[in-house]
Amino acid sequence: MKIVLLGPPGAGKGTLAKGLKDHFNLMHISTGDMLREEMKNGTDLGKEAKKHIESGGLVPDEIVTKMVESKFKNDKNTKNGFMLDGFPRTKQQAEDLDKILAKVGQPLDCVLSLDASLSIVLERLTGRSVCRACGALYHIKNMPSKKDGVCDKCGGELYQRADDNEKTIKNRMEVYSKSTEPIIDFYKNKGLLKSLDANKEAEEVRQYTIKLLNG
Repeated sequence: MKIVLLGPPGAGKGTLAKGLKDHFNLMHISTGDMLREEMKNGTDLGKEAKKHIESGGLVPDEIVTKMVESKFKNDKNTKNGFMLDGFPRTKQQAEDLDKILAKVGQPLDCVLSLDASLSIVLERLTGRSVCRACGALYHIKNMPSKKDGVCDKCGGELYQRADDNEKTIKNRMEVYSKSTEPIIDFYKNKGLLKSLDANKEAEEVRQYTIKLLNG
């Protein structure tokens, strides 16, 4: 099964991806995680990406596309099925992805579009924290850690990402609207698009999506 996950920041792509990964044994390819790893390692690509991400903008197409192309070219595990989370984010990236997947003989089976309202996104992201050590996600309301500021899994320090503030989130939503929504029409015309109500609880969305994919 070869899937693309679409949706604004905070729609629950990462949470759904984990549920689908466990159920269908798929590789989860998160360009956000890949970019954060580059930033953590202080690479040239990471430094360039950081400037765009912290201002709420999109990382340039050519940087992300090269990273994705390298993944499919060099990681043979993608042949067993994958979910792309965070890519494509522009129509150009969607067209580039078609070319990349054609080269490796792995065309998409479907595109899942998670639709979430601004109020829900703000509630989710402004309350989110991340472990510096292992990357585990928490939420002050929906999934708090047992001890304030400390990761349950590894004891690492929890922090809020620089881009998880109301002003930047609103900007990211605006960027999403202008740059990413044309992809929905692109995949709709290909007959690949399936829409999900991401305002619902994560488990409800997961169960619905599994049924949908099982046909």
